[in-house]
Amino acid sequence: MTNEELILERLDRIEAQLAPISHTASGISELREDLIPLSGQAFRLLSRELEDVESGFQLEDLLTLLKRTLRSVKHIIFSLEQLENIVDFVTTIEPLLKSAVPQVINYLDDLEQKGVLRIINATLDVRAKVASAYTAEDVDQIGDGAVALLGLTKKLSDPQSVEFLEKLAGLPSKVDLADAKPIGPFGMLGALSSKEARQGLGVLMQLTKAMGSLKNGGNSTRADQSEPIA
Repeated sequence: MTNEELILERLDRIEAQLAPISHTASGISELREDLIPLSGQAFRLLSRELEDVESGFQLEDLLTLLKRTLRSVKHIIFSLEQLENIVDFVTTIEPLLKSAVPQVINYLDDLEQKGVLRIINATLDVRAKVASAYTAEDVDQIGDGAVALLGLTKKLSDPQSVEFLEKLAGLPSKVDLADAKPIGPFGMLGALSSKEARQGLGVLMQLTKAMGSLKNGGNSTRADQSEPIA
């Protein structure tokens, strides 16, 4: 084989090796030609978007944010740790919530069926009406009166008071107003001949003695010590 043939053979091998590179360069050239219009549009779009934030963004702000971030690395780490704790807590209580939420829903549904929620809603409406009709000072006075009434109710809860009120409530059924007739002093003396009238007069005297304590604000001792008016 002559030198010319060897040179031609080497040139053929070099050409075969350069063929893929040529194809790659051709593809890159085509890609560049395709990207040039797109890159121009992208830069124009980016420029328009940056114009919107130009007044509210400065490079110094970015540097300040970077410095504050570096200074707050410990806080960021702590926040991430707490976030992990929260995630663990939620993961732990998730089974409980799955069982508790249906029970709460059933309980609220039961209250709704019994009308409890409607009563609560009506109570809120009553509070709104009270707030519109009375001032805060009026409500305070009403509260003081309610406390006084509770104290009176406590006194009435005494067994003797309850027994007395029960007997007193039964009196109207024993009174015959149709049989009531006007009487004078002598008629009163005649009426005292009956046992019931004398017992009633004794009860009236006991009530009169008890009512005497009203003069001194309920202090019966001072009422007993005061001299009667002649």
